[in-house]
Amino acid sequence: MRRFILSLLGVAALAVAAIAILPSLISSDWVRSELGRQLSAATGSSIAFNGPVNLSAFPYLAVVAEDVTLSAEAEGITAEFAEVSGSVALSSFWSDRLHIKQIALDRPVIVLEEKAADEAAPTTAGSEHETGSGDPLPALVAFLERSAIESVSITSGTFIRRSAEDPEEVVSDVELTLSAPDIDDEFSLSASARMGERSYETSFTISTLRSLLERQPADVTLAVEADPAPAPGMSSLEASGQVTLNANGSYQIRGGEVEAGEQAFGLNALFVPGERARFLVDLEADRLDLTPFMDAPPETSQSGAPAADTAKPENLQFLAGFDADMSINAAALVLGEISASDVSFSAALKDGELAAELGHLGINAGSLAADVSTDVTADDPVFRGRLASKGLDIAKLAALAGQTVPLSGALTIDAGFAFGGLDGEAIRKTVDLAGTIGLRDATYTLPGIADETMREVKAKKITARIESLAKPLRVAGRLQWRNKPVDVDLQIPAADTILAGNLSAEGIPLKLQVKMPDANLSLDGKAALSGTYAGKLGFSTADLSAFLAGFGQSGAESIGPLAFTGNVDARATGVSFQEASISVNSVEGAGSGSVEFTTPLKIMTALNFDELDLAQLAGAQSPALQAKAATGAEPADVPLDLSSLRSIDATVQLNAKKLGYGKVFAGPVATSLVVSDGIASLTLPEAPFYGGHVVASLRADGSQPEPSIALQASISGASAAPLLTDMAGFKYLEGALKARFDVTGAGGTTRTLAKSLQGIADVAFSDGAIRGIDIADVYNNLVSLMTTGFKQDDSNATTFTELGASFTIEGGVARTEDIKLVGPLVRMSGNGAADLAERTLNFRLEPRLVASLQGQGAEISTDGIGVPVVVEGSFAAPRIYPDLSDLLKNPDAALAKLKDFGLPIDKLPIGDLLNGDGAGAAVKDLLGGTLDKALKDKAFKQEEQQLSIEEIIGGDPAPKPDEAAVEIPTNEEAAKADAPTEQPANGTEVPSEEADGPMEGFFKQLLR
Repeated sequence: MRRFILSLLGVAALAVAAIAILPSLISSDWVRSELGRQLSAATGSSIAFNGPVNLSAFPYLAVVAEDVTLSAEAEGITAEFAEVSGSVALSSFWSDRLHIKQIALDRPVIVLEEKAADEAAPTTAGSEHETGSGDPLPALVAFLERSAIESVSITSGTFIRRSAEDPEEVVSDVELTLSAPDIDDEFSLSASARMGERSYETSFTISTLRSLLERQPADVTLAVEADPAPAPGMSSLEASGQVTLNANGSYQIRGGEVEAGEQAFGLNALFVPGERARFLVDLEADRLDLTPFMDAPPETSQSGAPAADTAKPENLQFLAGFDADMSINAAALVLGEISASDVSFSAALKDGELAAELGHLGINAGSLAADVSTDVTADDPVFRGRLASKGLDIAKLAALAGQTVPLSGALTIDAGFAFGGLDGEAIRKTVDLAGTIGLRDATYTLPGIADETMREVKAKKITARIESLAKPLRVAGRLQWRNKPVDVDLQIPAADTILAGNLSAEGIPLKLQVKMPDANLSLDGKAALSGTYAGKLGFSTADLSAFLAGFGQSGAESIGPLAFTGNVDARATGVSFQEASISVNSVEGAGSGSVEFTTPLKIMTALNFDELDLAQLAGAQSPALQAKAATGAEPADVPLDLSSLRSIDATVQLNAKKLGYGKVFAGPVATSLVVSDGIASLTLPEAPFYGGHVVASLRADGSQPEPSIALQASISGASAAPLLTDMAGFKYLEGALKARFDVTGAGGTTRTLAKSLQGIADVAFSDGAIRGIDIADVYNNLVSLMTTGFKQDDSNATTFTELGASFTIEGGVARTEDIKLVGPLVRMSGNGAADLAERTLNFRLEPRLVASLQGQGAEISTDGIGVPVVVEGSFAAPRIYPDLSDLLKNPDAALAKLKDFGLPIDKLPIGDLLNGDGAGAAVKDLLGGTLDKALKDKAFKQEEQQLSIEEIIGGDPAPKPDEAAVEIPTNEEAAKADAPTEQPANGTEVPSEEADGPMEGFFKQLLR
C-alpha cells in the first residue's frame, strides 16, 4: 500500500510537471518524448507516453494523455494507464503554491513484484527516511504544504501483487477519490475495491492536516464495510477519535470510539509506522454482545458473487502485515443466552504469531480462563490453547445451553485444546482436547425412582483424564449410594461426549463397570442422560431379595442368585432384550423378551433351557437341601413365597431339554408359562419321562396371603426305580409305572404345604420287583429265620407282573386299602399310608404262595396263619421285613403250616414234643407255656405297635435246654417280658444270644 500511494504521488507530480512545460513545446511527438524524459528524470522511474497527448490552456491548464506506462524497477512497480488527465490553476505559475484542480487515472493496472531479500536494491540513508518508514502520510503532508489538491481519482483500477513464495493477489475494481484542498481543510479519502470474492468500501477523513504537522490532535474518522463479511459480525467497522503525530513519527489515538458488529468500544491506540507497522489498541466496553459474531451463513454480495461454500477458505492472512497488541475489557459479555461479567481479554500479534488470553470470564455458572495462539500467515490457521475453570455449576451450565440434566455439582476443567479453521463446522471436525475434567460435590439423580434416598448417587470428587478426543475418556473412582461404596470404571468416547449437540436425546457411547458390595453391573452401549440405554448389559447379584431390600423393595424373597447378560434396549417405559443369558437361583436359560414398566409388570419372553428346575427357580429347594434330602435327613422346612407373582403379568415361551421339579425331570419340552392376577399356570404336553411319557399341568396361586398349588399329572411307561429314587429317595420298587395324580395344597412353608396336600392318586407297576425281600425265600427258610433272625438284603427281590393301588390324599397323608400284587409265586394284598410331609412309609402286605415252594401244585391257603411283610420308615431308608409274630402265637397251627410247607415233621419226634411225652413235655411247656406266657406278657405292648421280627425271633432270656423244666418265676418272666427290645439297624443280621431262646431250643430239639 505504501508503494501504491508513492506511485500515485509520482503520477500526480508527472501531471503537474507536464502542465508546466507543455506551453514551451512545439510538436506533439516532441511533447511526448520530452515529457516522458523529464518526468522520468524527476521521479526516478521510466515513464512513456505511447498515445496521443492533448493540451488546453483555458480556463485551466490541462493535459490528457492516453496509453501511459510507468516502470520503477527499484521498487518493483510497473503500471499501465489507459488515460491520464490533469489540470492546474493558472495561478500556480506566479505563486509558490501548486493548485491542482484534478488528477484522474482511468483503468490503471499497477503490478508490484515482490523481490527476494538478496535481490532487493540497496537502500541509501536518505531514502530510508523518505520511503523506508512505511508511512506515506508525511510525504503527502509535505507535498500538500506546497500544494492544494481538489480531486485525485482512480477509475476501474487493478492492483496485482506477485511473489515467488505466495500466489498472485489481485485487487480489482478499484475506485478511489482523494481530496485535500488546503492544509487547513479536511483531508478525505474514499475507496472501494474487490479482493477475490469479497468487496470492500472504506472512507477516511482528517479534520486538518496542519494539526498533524504541528503535532496537535486532529479529528479522524474511519469506516470500512465488507461483503461478504470476513468473519461473522464483521461486515462493518467504524472508528473515530483524535489522532496526534508524535515526534518519533507514530500516531496516537485517544478518546476514540469503535463500532463493529453493532458493538461499541472505547478506543485508545498507538500506530507506529515502519517497514512493519505496529498497533497498540485498548478497547473498553460496558456491554459486549458476541452473538452477531457467531457462526452464521455468509451473505452473498450484491454483485452476485458465488456462495461462501465455493469461495476460498477463510484465513487470517490480512493480519500478517503488521504487529499489534490489544486488550479488551468488558463489564458484561453476552453470547446468545449466556451472559458473563468482568471479561478480561488480551492479544498480541508479532511476526505473524497471534497469542490471546482470556484472563477472566465470569458467568452465572462460574468462571473460566483460557489462552490461545495461532500462526495468522497459514492458509488454514490452527489454534492451540488451554482452558481452565476451578468450578462451573453443572445445572446452571446446562440451563445456559437450554438443557436440563439430572446432575448437579461443580465441573472443573484444566485441559489443553487445538482446532483448525474459523467456522463452527471446521472447528467441530478438527478440535482436540487433552487434560483433566472433574466433578466435585456432585449428585446424579437416577431416573424413574421415586424414593429420594434411592435415586441419589453422590461423588465427593471424581477426576477424568483425557488423552485425546480420539481416545475414550476414562473415569474411575468411588461413589456413594445409600451410604454404600460403589466402585465405577467408565469409558466414554470423549469427542461424542463433549461435542455432541444434544446429549440428553442423542445418547453417549459408553463402557461402564459398577461394583457394589452385593451386585455387579456392566454396560457397553449408548446411554442418554434422560435414562435411555441401548447395548450390552450384564448384571449379577448373589442374593436378589437382599439386594432389593437395600432399595426398600420386596416381592422377590424367593430369588437368591441372579445373573443376566444380553443386548437390551431400555427406556423410561420398559426394556427389551435379545440374545440374553439368564440365571435365576442357578437355573440357567437363554432367549429374548420384553418388560413393560406397568403395574403389574408386563413380561413377554421366549426362553431356552438345558435344565429348568421349577423348585430351584422358585427358591423352594436349593442344591444343598436336595443333597440333605438324598441322605435321608429330615427335610428342611423352608419358606414358600409366591407373592412376587402378583407383581407380574407374564407369558413365557419355554423350550427345555429337561423340565422338572427337584430331581424329577421330563423332556425335551416345549410349553408356555402364563402368569396373570398372581396365578402362574404351566401346561406340560406329552413329553418323554423316565423311559415313558408324562402329561401334566401345574397351577401356582400367589394371589392370596397363603400360596397354593394344584398339580395334575398322568404318567405312562416310566421306569419306577429311578423315578421314585429322584422323587423321594425310594429305591425299593422296580418296574414300568402307570400313574395318575390330582393333588392340591396350600401353605407358607414347604412342610405346611405338604401337610395340606389332598387329592387322589392311582398307581400301577408292571413287570417289576420289590427290593430288599424275597417272600418265597422267606417261606422256604422260616426255620432259619426263627432261629437266626431276618437280614434285609437289597439284592433280594420279590418279582411281580402287576402291582397297583389307589390312594386318597388327605392332610398330606396318602392312604390305600387296595394294594394288589400278582407275581409268578406270590399273590399279595395290603394297605397302609405314606406321610408326604414327614416322608415316611407304613405299609402291611399280606402275601399268598402259589402252588408249592418249588413252584408246583395248587395255591396254598394261608388262612389263620401267614407271614405278612412290613414296609415302614423313611422314604430314603425304609425297613422291609417279614412279620412272624402271628405264626409264633399259635405253635400247633405253626406245625401244621410247616407240614403244609412240606417239612418232614412225621420223621421227627414232633408228636412227643407236642404231646408232653418224655422230654417233650419241656418243649410243649416251652411252646405252650413259657413262650405263650411271654407272648401274652408282651401283648399289652402290641396294642399300639406290632412286634417286630427281631423281637419275636430274639425272644426273652430262657433256660438252657437241660434246664427247660425249671419254672421261671413269675416276677422274672414279667420283668423279662417287659424288658425293652432293641430294633436292629437296617440291613443287619440279628445275632443269637448266648442263652438260647425258647424257639431256638425248640427247633434244636426238633431237629436233633
